[in-house]
Amino acid sequence: MPINPRWSEDDLPSDQVVSWRRLISEQYGIVRIDQLRAYGHSWGDVEANVRADRWRRVLPRVYATFTGDLNRRSRISAALLYGGGHAVLSHHTAAEEWGILSIKEHPVDITVPYTSSAVSQLPLVRVHRSRALRHTMLRTSPPRTRLTDTIVDLAVSQRTDREAMYLVIDLVSRTRVSLSAMLGCVRVRPPRRHRHAITSALELVRGGLMSALEIEYATNVEQGHGLPEGQRQVPFVVDGKTLWEDVTYDNYGVALTVRLDGRRYHATAGVAFRDMRRDNAAELAGRSRLIYGWQNVHENPCAVATEVRAVLTREGWQPRTGDRIGCTRCAAVS
Repeated sequence: MPINPRWSEDDLPSDQVVSWRRLISEQYGIVRIDQLRAYGHSWGDVEANVRADRWRRVLPRVYATFTGDLNRRSRISAALLYGGGHAVLSHHTAAEEWGILSIKEHPVDITVPYTSSAVSQLPLVRVHRSRALRHTMLRTSPPRTRLTDTIVDLAVSQRTDREAMYLVIDLVSRTRVSLSAMLGCVRVRPPRRHRHAITSALELVRGGLMSALEIEYATNVEQGHGLPEGQRQVPFVVDGKTLWEDVTYDNYGVALTVRLDGRRYHATAGVAFRDMRRDNAAELAGRSRLIYGWQNVHENPCAVATEVRAVLTREGWQPRTGDRIGCTRCAAVS
């Protein structure tokens, strides 16, 4: 076949023009070498178009039919075409498609069958492997891992158990995925790393913990200092709306609310007004309130525990005989 660097749709039979246009549209201008051959191109023809700066090679056997920068959809298409017919979006890229993580500039994450020859081609594509891919993928457009498996994959990729635990609690507590579905996913496909941390995170969510800040409070303040375990996510009706308090101690006869605020500032006037009304309602109901942020709980849990203990004991709570009243970092006494 003669080399034709100035190939155009006019070179195609009329019955192939429509399918070529559909292919280019669906793949955001990205094509694989076998697809190009199916439309009449030889290796020499492809290389001639690349040398003429009409096309560009973006990955092995994958070409862009334009020379400008690749947008996100083109990069995703290129990564999937490179990975082969069974490749799916996974990890951070799948999480972006699910809408549970913000879109960032990073390599496109794909997962391929364990026997695939595809390897990471940074900075464009990062390749993961799975022996259970057919059980974890959804044939969406573009294909991606199921929401439950996406969260587990992200947790497995974290550096430490603690990071994996925090990620699972954060994503499960603020997405539409059900806790039972997550537990089923972990049971059927046990994670290869951070298994205990992931399982523990799901149990903490089942118990009402909704954020990393709440974990820090429960472990480093309550458990670490012999304080009673408060009730989590307790509903209160304010101005006809149900709002949720992070921790309360009413089950110990103490009208104390501990509010855990991970924000550095109130993002909107509506949020600030809601919290003001919640504070006023608590005051009118005679409730004590303590409010802590991440820096308080994470960097100085001993001071937080001292204040919580002071209110609890002031309102009549007493530790049981033999209960620990301090951690190794403090010399707190009751």
